Amino acid sequence: MKSFTSLRALALLGAGMAFIPTAAFAQDEQVGEEELQPDNVIIVTAQGRQQALADVPVAISAINSDTLINSGANDIRQLNQVAPSLLVSSTGSEANGSARIRGIGTVGDNPGLESSVPVFIDGVYRSRSGIGLNELGELDRVEVQRGPQGTLGGRNSSAGLISIYSKKPEFTFGGTAEATYGNYNFFRLGGSITGPIAENIAARVDGIYVKRDGFYTDPANNTDINDRDRVFLRGQLLFEPTDALSIRLIADYTYRDEKCCAATYVDASITPSIGNLNNPSTPLTPLQTNGNNIINVLRDLGQNLGAFNQGFDRTVSVTPGRGFAGVTKDYGFSAQVDYEFGGATLTSITAYREYRSGQASDTDYGTVDILYRAESDDAYRQFHTFTQEIRLQGEAFDGKLDWLVGGFFANEKLTARDNLRFGTQYGRFANCRIISGGGLAGLYSPNNPLCVTPGVGPATLAAATGASGADIVAGFTALDGLRDRGTTNDRYFQDGTNWALFTHNIVNITDRLALTLGLRYTNDKKDFDATFGNDNTVCTTVQGLLLDDLSSTNATARALAGSLIGLSCQGNSTAELNGVSINDSRSEDEWTGTAILSWKATDDLLVYGSFARGYKAGGFNLDRSALKSPILPFGGQAGTQALVGNLQFDPELVDSYELGLKYATGPFSLSMAAFRSDFSNFQLNTFNGTVFLVQNVNGCNGDLVGGPSADTDTSATTGACAAADVGYGVRTQGIELETQINPTADLNLAGGVTYARTRYVDDLVGTSAGAPLDPALRKLPGDNLSNAPEWVATGSITWTPALGSGGLTGLVYFDGRYTEGFNTGSDLFPQKEQEAFALFNARIGIRGPDLKWSLEFWGQNIFNKDYAQVAFNSPFQAGTTSAPFLDPQFPGGRQLFSHFLAEPRVYGVTGRFNF
Repeated sequence: MKSFTSLRALALLGAGMAFIPTAAFAQDEQVGEEELQPDNVIIVTAQGRQQALADVPVAISAINSDTLINSGANDIRQLNQVAPSLLVSSTGSEANGSARIRGIGTVGDNPGLESSVPVFIDGVYRSRSGIGLNELGELDRVEVQRGPQGTLGGRNSSAGLISIYSKKPEFTFGGTAEATYGNYNFFRLGGSITGPIAENIAARVDGIYVKRDGFYTDPANNTDINDRDRVFLRGQLLFEPTDALSIRLIADYTYRDEKCCAATYVDASITPSIGNLNNPSTPLTPLQTNGNNIINVLRDLGQNLGAFNQGFDRTVSVTPGRGFAGVTKDYGFSAQVDYEFGGATLTSITAYREYRSGQASDTDYGTVDILYRAESDDAYRQFHTFTQEIRLQGEAFDGKLDWLVGGFFANEKLTARDNLRFGTQYGRFANCRIISGGGLAGLYSPNNPLCVTPGVGPATLAAATGASGADIVAGFTALDGLRDRGTTNDRYFQDGTNWALFTHNIVNITDRLALTLGLRYTNDKKDFDATFGNDNTVCTTVQGLLLDDLSSTNATARALAGSLIGLSCQGNSTAELNGVSINDSRSEDEWTGTAILSWKATDDLLVYGSFARGYKAGGFNLDRSALKSPILPFGGQAGTQALVGNLQFDPELVDSYELGLKYATGPFSLSMAAFRSDFSNFQLNTFNGTVFLVQNVNGCNGDLVGGPSADTDTSATTGACAAADVGYGVRTQGIELETQINPTADLNLAGGVTYARTRYVDDLVGTSAGAPLDPALRKLPGDNLSNAPEWVATGSITWTPALGSGGLTGLVYFDGRYTEGFNTGSDLFPQKEQEAFALFNARIGIRGPDLKWSLEFWGQNIFNKDYAQVAFNSPFQAGTTSAPFLDPQFPGGRQLFSHFLAEPRVYGVTGRFNF
């Protein structure tokens, strides 16, 4: 199914440029440029000892400090340009950034889900991968480890991990200073200083200040959005009293005061499958087959129609008075102790961190005031995390056995406080949504009470619904008054304890044949409780009026009663929950491990095969909407507590297989890997336009109840599978290739291609017990996962020629990434497709003798390619589902769509000084 264009683009990227600059294969310890041997063999410390790249049978892309600087990578999202198997994106808040490796990652905006690709900074686990979107300071390198991890220490992961290593203090005095100015009024000031402060103690201090205007313009509030205003500080002490003992202390602090993240509507010029979704129905009655009644409603309540057809224009629609202000604080302390004694090395890493991020939003992403989160000190997500890791590594039997044993402990206290409320126009919008979409459209009058023509409107509603008429009119009246109500403060608390014992051992069977065996036991326990605050009395009023009408003999009355209750109580926003508390706990344990057989066929060639079993813990969906459907009341405290089990989801498991080879000789290196990973209980988080769904996706190896297409229909009752026939639901398989060549001392070419076919199996179910898949996910079976392009190629060229004989050198750097088309939405609706695109960065400069100074002109996304990071269902903005807006092109009916755009072209100049 791949087009000629896609293959040609891959060939062009692979023909002469580089991919993955300075890609190294490492595991665990720091690798500096000074460790490169004269013949350019890369030396890494993997599995507890120094080894050449070609001797290590595990795949890790290690990006060194020079490449990070040249590519302009200040946070993990910019690593996309130099690591083809990695994709990092951010959505409604940069606190929710998601990293994916080989197409697998944690999807969605829910802090209750742990990261499939966690981030470690200087060996310290960060609670969610989005935390890595902060400034990172002066770095030694970044390692992207692919596949399940856990037997070498730290927190286990199911898809891979990102390890970030900062530069250590040095016992020689030195420092750096950097100043950058770019478009969008971009300022970046950075500096560091290091040196000895006593005979055996060295210190280092890094600091960065960044300020930049936003990429989006908000004319309604005369401001810009997606700006930068952040400060980063890090201080370190390195104490080396003896050759055997090293103690490294690190403290860091980040503060961000920024407006994020705006979105615009998806239109047909971006995604042709939008079709006529963004057109008003003219006339409204009868509803036209080339129009959408929800567009009429939004237009008549104040939305500019141009917003539905603005392409990639970055002018956003925001309700006057609403905004996206947010403050993030992230700080912590760590101590790493390394002690060598008696042929073994003891490593201890102790850390405590606090992270807090609050983010206001105009949550409907439009002018009409439907849904919002106000800026508040009492609305945030917060992590307090303590971790302790201990490893002991050594050799035995004259080097025949390289052994490692260790333990890991983490206590994570998660607090999420929310203040999501219905906007001041919500009630009228909801009534107009009901009235405009069917046989009542002739009554539509958006500027009048109930959104109907005065007099005749209420009378017609009453007459059409028979004995329920008075209740129905009263329900419309109550809903019309739903303005600025909802959550006052929902508080979710989760206290998680995770501990593990692990071992990782290399048995050298011969000088050329080795067997690596790793094993990990993990125990994970989470205690959960929540207390709700809500002032939406409209929900309880409408339920009281209309619950009995749900069983009316009048079909119109039944339909209107369901719609009125559903829209009045959307997301279980109800005053019935005010002051109600719930609690629950879960505990699980799991054995995981790895086995690797490696053969050094020649001095330059390593061949290996491996198996690994990975694990990601289960947890709680921190969203009250998952407790039940909004139609029926909770039944008070007891009734709510009885539903708390609906918030749980199961752990994710993966079995992974890999075959690889590595070749390195002189200035040339090549590595290839073929992989297959099967995921059971795959944790999926999806926004369906109304609420967030969290499901464990599995496959069915037998027959689905209701037939082979029962998981692709709109019924919630068909598609079950016998528990004995439930198997893995997601498989990623493919090939990775990475290469590097230094034809001359001043020229580096590197390259990589990843083909990853990351797909759901053909028959899917929603639990390990075989329950049906949620109908909102009916596009998943047999298709690729979201944000999982099959083909990715990255490339770079770095040329540093001498300029005369005075020690001056030039810098010419160019990198590119080609990404094949993929779907950006986790429900895989076709309106969320992103076509193939390529991004390029460039840098040119002059550098002084011994790199004491440099002046560089740079650009990122230099061809100003527009594309979307993630597309999603515009909240509550769905019209009537009727022909021709039906499956397969329109699985959301007349649902509208919005998307978060990626950054446009940025460019500037940077001056650096080293001393």
